[in-house]
Amino acid sequence: MIGKTIRIERIIDRKTGKSVIVPMDHGVSIGPVPGIIDMTETIDEVASGGANAVLMHKGMVDCGHRGYGSDIGLIIHLSASTSLGSDPDHKVLVTSVEKAIKLGADAVSVHVNVGSEREPEMLIKLGTISEICDDWGMPLIAMMYPRGKKISDEHNADVVKLAARAGAELGADIVKTNYTGDPDTFKEVIDGCPVPVVIAGGPKVETEQELLEMVKNSIEVGGAGVAIGRNVFQAKSPQRTTRAISEIVHNKLDVDEALKIIKG
Repeated sequence: MIGKTIRIERIIDRKTGKSVIVPMDHGVSIGPVPGIIDMTETIDEVASGGANAVLMHKGMVDCGHRGYGSDIGLIIHLSASTSLGSDPDHKVLVTSVEKAIKLGADAVSVHVNVGSEREPEMLIKLGTISEICDDWGMPLIAMMYPRGKKISDEHNADVVKLAARAGAELGADIVKTNYTGDPDTFKEVIDGCPVPVVIAGGPKVETEQELLEMVKNSIEVGGAGVAIGRNVFQAKSPQRTTRAISEIVHNKLDVDEALKIIKG
């Protein structure tokens, strides 16, 4: 489908087949935390750092996404919940593919918590959105997170493999999921998923080296890139951190050399 092919090249580097995405949709769930209070400045930094795309909710597109500086892809997140709700893990649809098209989006994303009590409803939404995306030629990113009472370890390879495969089977063009913590087990996730897999950044890491090693290890076994939010937009320098990650993802830079970029 030509429309989807054209749009997906705005969020995935056509030469490397990989992507650096910076999610900035956290304001709905946890509020205006540092790094996304002034999204205009942060978007400018990550764009100049080489990010392929930013991901945000519909109401924030006017916060400086276009019109100056380096161009950067736009992904509209269709799902939301707040940390104050009775069931924060239940993500509901808050906008449509058609609205994302009107906003100039290059892709949309949907969040599914695999294993949660409300999993069936979220899977129905994912399957439905994937069909609408096909109709419009819009790339779909499925955020597939293993979460629920039966899941004791959200990074366990078996549950991550299942979550990633479910996203692909229900029509996602790209799957975002947890890194398993080990390149060998993450390769099992990659091998079992027929669409590109990007890793989530997870909670704020203790060290920059830890972050970069996670990125490097995932790329070396076939990962398609990253979708890292807080560990980028809350970094001391989002621009340098994005540049370091981008050099690993697209140019296979060593971690030690990437650390030098962060330290300036």
